[in-house]
Amino acid sequence: MKIVGIQSSPRGKQSNTLKLLDAALNGALEVGAEGEAIDVTKLNIKYCTACDSCHETGVCSIKDDFNVVLKKLLAADGLIWSSPNYIKNVTAQLKTLFDRSPLIVHEQLFDGKYGFSLTTAGSGEVDFVLDIMNNYMINCGGIVIGGVGCAIAQGPSALLAAIEKSQEMGKDLVEAIKKKRQYPEQEDAHKAWRERFKYVLIANKDHWMHNCDYWAEKGWIQE
Repeated sequence: MKIVGIQSSPRGKQSNTLKLLDAALNGALEVGAEGEAIDVTKLNIKYCTACDSCHETGVCSIKDDFNVVLKKLLAADGLIWSSPNYIKNVTAQLKTLFDRSPLIVHEQLFDGKYGFSLTTAGSGEVDFVLDIMNNYMINCGGIVIGGVGCAIAQGPSALLAAIEKSQEMGKDLVEAIKKKRQYPEQEDAHKAWRERFKYVLIANKDHWMHNCDYWAEKGWIQE
């Protein structure tokens, strides 16, 4: 079993959010999973240009590090997203990665994968950023088991508690994957989204050939 964690704080080793991610990956390792952290702040990931190449061919036309990251994400069983709160949002580096994901969204390529999110903030505003990352996972077809946030202003004890909780959630992620844990509300949301989005595909069938072929193979749409 492979767990991939995404690190997106520009502070690198000084990042409090990275401490949560390291703990989560260590938790997954303790119960037998393989783990890998990817620091997107050190990669060359360019902005999406909405060229539609991924919808037409299944391949992004931009030649950079995103395609390498994508392969690792798709090969993983579990995904851990992490970002500090930057003005009630994820960092620009993580947002750029998200923006390069229309193929993942359109083809629900995280279907069958489980994940969760981690964040830190100077104040107590952590849920909003956790929701951004978790909603991304769900929008890509994946299942979310929860999240851990820490308000740094609450002091060292709060960070220590968040680190411990992150480690336990890393273990729980492995357990969820092993048991193929069910989350009916999220699964219903996936079905509802596919039912709506199929009409978008039909309207673009002459251009989004790869998307339509993929949906037909999955049995989500009739050619």
